[in-house]
Amino acid sequence: MEGKEEEIREKVISRCKYLKGPVKTAVVPRLLIVYPWTQRFFDNFGNLSSATAIIGNPKVRAHGKKVLTSFGEAVKNLDNIKTTFSKLSELHCEKLHVDPENFRLLGDILIIVLAAHFGRDFNPACQATWQKLVGVVAHALAYKYH
Repeated sequence: MEGKEEEIREKVISRCKYLKGPVKTAVVPRLLIVYPWTQRFFDNFGNLSSATAIIGNPKVRAHGKKVLTSFGEAVKNLDNIKTTFSKLSELHCEKLHVDPENFRLLGDILIIVLAAHFGRDFNPACQATWQKLVGVVAHALAYKYH
């Protein structure tokens, strides 16, 4: 990423650092609600029977924070992203058997949540930058599948 994209990325990342809950706790619940088949990977999370149950589930919220923290680490380590996500890729591939398409879906959900949160500041240039970032992250998570 160069120039304007790097500037936009840094601006959005700096804003995300200050979010205490809205983005960090919204991504995974939305994924589980919009794509209900993803719930099968979270059978130990307790009640996922409705949107209300998912949104209020503390294990879902905690996992959302963990996911966004990992994503933040990836953004900081773009030059070494495959190494950054090597263990997570192995876990999702070999133990959890997560379809790598779900990584792309998670990225799409993140884009939607960011757009809703930042409103007009999440303009097309900003979205394009984040689309590239989530694509890189999804590819890194799918690395062990190849």
